[in-house]
This record gives sequence, structure tokens and C-alpha cells, in this order.
Amino acid sequence: MKWFARKTRHDIWDEPIEGPLGDIEAAARIRAICEAAAASAARAAQGDKRESARYERAGKVAMEIAMKISDGLMRDDAVHRIVDLCMKANDLKTAQILFRAIHASWIRETVQQDHPTLVE
Repeated sequence: MKWFARKTRHDIWDEPIEGPLGDIEAAARIRAICEAAAASAARAAQGDKRESARYERAGKVAMEIAMKISDGLMRDDAVHRIVDLCMKANDLKTAQILFRAIHASWIRETVQQDHPTLVE
């Protein structure tokens, strides 16, 4: 009888970051994380606990990367992407907190148009 090791799925948000990221690389990494986690976020919204844990890990890593972006507009755009991910997961509380962190008025307006439930 053969034993097979369970193949674990590698996610972009679990990959180590080699050295410091510049703003452009950080924004690209956040975009890739949010795109890769979109399906998990959608399943998390339907109550899937395993996918909810994956979404939460992805969101946490994306937020940690976003905090290190020095350019305000790039950071706001990255946070916008994370807000979109949160809304896909029906995580309104986190989305509202992140929404308040967006400073650029035109990005805030875009997020409000995309997600009117964020406005308190």
C-alpha cells in the first residue's frame, strides 16, 4: 500500500517576499493577490469556512503590503482593490474600515459608486 502526501495548494499570498518591494511591485502583488483570492471570497460569502480562512489570509497579507506603499495614490488604489475583495466576501466591517483609510476623493467616490452600502 502506497501513502501519498496530500498535495497542498500554494497561494500567492503564502509565498515569501524576497527583499523590500517598491511601490509598483507592491501594488502589482496586491492586484495579483486580490485576483487570486476572488473565488475564495465569493465562496466565503456563501459560508464556506475553509475558503473564508483563505480569503482572510489573502486579505491580511494584502493589507500588510499596502501599509508599506509610500505613494498615497498607489496605496489608495491598492486599498480600493482590497475593499472590492472584502465586499466580494460580504465582509462589510473590514471593507468600511479600509474605505475610511482612502484619502483620494476620486477613489473614494469610485468605491462609493461600486459599493453604496459602505456609506454609513
